[in-house]
Amino acid sequence: MEDHSFLNFKFSVVNSQKGFTLLELLISIVMLVVIVVILAGALRLGFRSVDSGERKIESLERTRVSLSIMDSQIESQIPLTYQEEEATNYYFTGDRSSLQFSTNYSIWGGQKGYVVVTYTVSPEENGKAILYAFENIVGTEEKKETKLLDSFDDIYFEYFYKGPTDEVGKWVEEWTDTSTIPEKIRLHLVNGKKDLPMVIPLRAGRSMLQTAPFTTLGEE
Repeated sequence: MEDHSFLNFKFSVVNSQKGFTLLELLISIVMLVVIVVILAGALRLGFRSVDSGERKIESLERTRVSLSIMDSQIESQIPLTYQEEEATNYYFTGDRSSLQFSTNYSIWGGQKGYVVVTYTVSPEENGKAILYAFENIVGTEEKKETKLLDSFDDIYFEYFYKGPTDEVGKWVEEWTDTSTIPEKIRLHLVNGKKDLPMVIPLRAGRSMLQTAPFTTLGEE
């Protein structure tokens, strides 16, 4: 009788030990799964950070190159004219959302002669502003198009105006003087509350009437 009791007690202890080992195994599996999930989340976050950083670097580099192109084109502005209905007009026009001028600096390079460049700001579907550049050789209508800037809340132009009798000039959002060009142009890149202005001087001088070579529209 005593032997049977002892055997029953031993069998009960063995079963308890087996149950405790199984519980430890389950806990270990759960902990392993949790660790794997945490590591997977960390890796995913790391990949996203790297991808986001690469996109940001690419965007900054594209912005830098685009601003360099705009700076070179605007500084190389040449006040050409064209004939339309017996009137002589200048290619240079400007307002808040667009700028047109003639220059000898082409975005695509290799173009011979002068080109007419038009910068136009358009809104994206997400509300951001895009700056497009259109370019054609003077005397032709075929235009090339490219996107220079995007992902800004606002992009706009200003023009420095100083009248013959003005002691101090001022910035205006539309150029209405048909006999002169502004001394400099200011490009605004707005993101949130940050406004990044870029001032570009025009090397061609102010008086278009004195310096403008004559070009007939449609002439090659």
